[in-house]
Amino acid sequence: MLCALGRPPDSTRKRGSMRPVRIALLTSVLSVLSMAAAVPAVAHTKPPESGSSAVVRTDKGTVRGLVREDHRLFQGIPYAKPPVGKLRWTEPRPADPWRGVLDGTAPRSQCAQPAPAYGGTATYEEDCLYLNVTTPDRRDRHGKGHARLPVMVWLHGGGNTTGNGSSYNGAKLAVDGNVVVVTIHYRLGALGWLAHPAFEAGDQRRYQAGNYGLLDQQAALRWVQRNITAFGGDPRNVTLFGESAGSADTCANLASPPARGLFHKAIPQSGTCASPSHTAPTAEANAQNFAGAVGCGEETTPAGTAACLRALPAKTLVDTFLSTGMGAGPVTGGDHVLPLRPRDALEQGKLHRVPIMHGNTLDEMRVYVAGTYPRPITVAQYEQIVRTTYGANADKVLARYPAADYPDLRIGLATMQTHFGGGLSSCLTQTGFKLFEKTGVPVYAYQFADRNAPPLIEVPDYEEGAQHATELTYLFPGLLGELDAKQQRLSDAMVGYWTSFAHTGRPKAHGAPRWPAYRSTGDVLSLAPGERGTDGIRLVDTYEQSNCAFWESLTT
Repeated sequence: MLCALGRPPDSTRKRGSMRPVRIALLTSVLSVLSMAAAVPAVAHTKPPESGSSAVVRTDKGTVRGLVREDHRLFQGIPYAKPPVGKLRWTEPRPADPWRGVLDGTAPRSQCAQPAPAYGGTATYEEDCLYLNVTTPDRRDRHGKGHARLPVMVWLHGGGNTTGNGSSYNGAKLAVDGNVVVVTIHYRLGALGWLAHPAFEAGDQRRYQAGNYGLLDQQAALRWVQRNITAFGGDPRNVTLFGESAGSADTCANLASPPARGLFHKAIPQSGTCASPSHTAPTAEANAQNFAGAVGCGEETTPAGTAACLRALPAKTLVDTFLSTGMGAGPVTGGDHVLPLRPRDALEQGKLHRVPIMHGNTLDEMRVYVAGTYPRPITVAQYEQIVRTTYGANADKVLARYPAADYPDLRIGLATMQTHFGGGLSSCLTQTGFKLFEKTGVPVYAYQFADRNAPPLIEVPDYEEGAQHATELTYLFPGLLGELDAKQQRLSDAMVGYWTSFAHTGRPKAHGAPRWPAYRSTGDVLSLAPGERGTDGIRLVDTYEQSNCAFWESLTT
């Protein structure tokens, strides 16, 4: 998987100039390009600033956070019992109460995961089911005389194998948008998504194995229902939003019957609900192969297999999961937790009917193509790659995306992959828009289009463009870099759109263009900076822009 390393501000860098590679590139992620859940994480955690304390009482005990200049921050609040020992690969259990005052002034451990791509150390900690709460500062500290605020619950990306909620600074959303922001840690990789049927025994018989990360997310949402009032939030107005794997998980929660009523709006970012999903038979077969790889495949009973797996060190599980290249994500079709794929739930009208804001980025796949081809390719290589990929349709694809159009032929490859193919593609995202619209829920479609945004990964002599994850810095300041004045105005508008949607279900931003609900392919709001204020924000037809009719003609 690819990860982003926080880098120093560089507002003067030139597009197309030689730049150092700030992050190592892992090419193995390219084998899972078609899955929306198999996408990179960002990792950039700022140390807490100094400030006075704030104390809030939850249903399990009292927690002390920090008061900063304009917001309060509470970190490392347990929302479930540590899933260790016999609780490994079970649904999350209620957290134990604590005595005294819990120190919530620093983040707690991220969930077990491999080392970041850019170096550093892996994490093998399983005691990780914690969340963080950011609120605008309320001077009376009791919420008296104040209306309860909308709540935005964030699901981080990272292919469901890496990442953590503490990396995301929710202060701008909270303060400028007057909302409460909750970010969570949830189980990852083998510990969160291993679907071995041996785990379906005893009180776990009612659960399809492999959805532990999804159940963690729902446990956090239930914590919000019980406790967010104490932080000034409104449990009746919760927006679930997530990017990349977090988008795929948001889609899964939209289709999950137990999540009904736990949130009231949703924002899937860069990962459409029309994507494929892991099915129970395939996920269980992969899990049995995994058990063999770690030495538990010779057990003769389900109980023996489960005991063998639970006895293994987390390091063995994390490292083997990485080496096998297994995908991680919600498992559909096994039980009541996720009986239908999100796409099937959409098509059958069996998802939670809540307002939707949904979109992708203009150049999603450039980061992946650069991972496969870190150096420029020749015309002969370009044509051969297209022929290998598209077979009998290759001549038509080459005519539509001729090599002469691209000074850097890697951009040509990335363009066709962004237009059509996997769960990040603009054409499949348009399918998602249409399916949501047909259910009768309000849908607000967007495409992030700032090609000068701080990139997830910088590559020498390569135009990164509005690649995957580049919209995140505009919502969570400093995540991938710093913004110039024009980009900051775009950030202000985006925060306005996102948080007004959380307030009312209709996105509006002061001084920014009106955002209509999706009715046709041209109702997609392109989000880009402009020369004057927000004049770069405009409606576009991403169906036409991405040649979707052409691509559909090749598949019929």
